[in-house]
Amino acid sequence: MATALFVLVAYLIGSISFAVVVSRIFALPDPHTYGSGNPGATNVLRTGKKAAAVLTLIGDAAKGAVALWLAQQFAPRFGAGDAALAAVALAAFLGHLFPLYVRFRGGKGVATAAGILLAMDWRIAATLLVVWVLVAVTSRYSSLAAIVAAALSPLAAYYFLGPGPMTWAVLVIAVLLVWRHRSNVERLLTGSETRIRLSRRS
Repeated sequence: MATALFVLVAYLIGSISFAVVVSRIFALPDPHTYGSGNPGATNVLRTGKKAAAVLTLIGDAAKGAVALWLAQQFAPRFGAGDAALAAVALAAFLGHLFPLYVRFRGGKGVATAAGILLAMDWRIAATLLVVWVLVAVTSRYSSLAAIVAAALSPLAAYYFLGPGPMTWAVLVIAVLLVWRHRSNVERLLTGSETRIRLSRRS
């Protein structure tokens, strides 16, 4: 019962779409209605409001970290172990992909996954951040950086955490991340994917 409650809370926290919240604060269009239609920081950046994109990124990452951190602090008191914490991590991520509050139209989950990994083990998050930055800077494709980082995340989790529920959770998150980027993969293969542009004024 306690595990189910923690999973539910994690899903509800993950369902908070910061792209939508921040866009409303900045009086920007609904992120579902322009660009890629993805409610995430990269799409919000297409409005030219860098501050809004940064806040979206921070919010989406924070909710993943907070959801898992809360479970780490309180779930063990109810006898919940690593399997329960892994379920919480997945619930927070699924909340972002399929958010209750915006009719299940969620984002691709890169920032939320990063927050979850940070709460799991900062070394995993730091390693994958370096990978993301290197790929993004050299290729100027945010999607490619996310896909490469996602593909390497189970290996990083296994290296730092060893086999166990958390590593399996990371594997599932990685698969879902790549699946959510399937349209990006198609555009990368055809050369039509949009590159990162930071020249517009915020």
